[in-house]
Amino acid sequence: MTARTFDTKRMGTRVAAGAILSLAGAFGFASLVPSAHADTHPAKPANVAAVTDVKADAKGAKADSVSNTGAKTGANTGAKAGATAQDVINLARTQVGTHEDASGNSKFNNWYIDSPLGEQNAHRIGAKSASVYKGQSWCDMFVSWLGQNTGTKGMGADAYTVSHAQWFKKTGHFGQTPKPGAVVFFAWNGGGIKGIDHVGIVVKDNHDGTINTIEGNTSDAVKQKVRDTSTVAGYGYPEYR
Repeated sequence: MTARTFDTKRMGTRVAAGAILSLAGAFGFASLVPSAHADTHPAKPANVAAVTDVKADAKGAKADSVSNTGAKTGANTGAKAGATAQDVINLARTQVGTHEDASGNSKFNNWYIDSPLGEQNAHRIGAKSASVYKGQSWCDMFVSWLGQNTGTKGMGADAYTVSHAQWFKKTGHFGQTPKPGAVVFFAWNGGGIKGIDHVGIVVKDNHDGTINTIEGNTSDAVKQKVRDTSTVAGYGYPEYR
């Protein structure tokens, strides 16, 4: 989840939600912030640590955080035994053109809200239910949805891009080489993991300083993009078969 540029009418409700949850962030909980348009250079989200069993860096998370797959999050419950990078890319392509509604909500928000992961993440930030994710940034919910619906091992699952990237780093699956199917984290203004604004999936390395990607929450939709690798903070590598 990342900061968003949005119109005045939508600003009131989204800022209000972020303000309410900022109190939870002050006590070490992962804070919700408004959604991001990936095509812009949005403002940075608040430097709030995700909940973990041990202390984490600002905005970061340890390997047992909400990004981790398995028993603690309910991630990949009932999923297939594994997937290939092409499985994820193929599924992502079927979603190109999917738009959020007028309130900023998407099918990926709805999936996250109904998932065990969303419920547990909501409890971690002190919210009463996962409905707090309604209308929030969904670029990472899209990536998590891809992982869950293909049964990808080691994809992680989160709604907050920084803690997701931090999880890949803590588990030893984070690097600087673009590979098809890798989870790509963008930091428009630099700053490494702490400066991450947005996330998507790598489709192809063009070997000319650019990559082809598929990204959710890009101008309110799932879109195919060509991105300059200078905007990339790093890549997370799922355990594809």
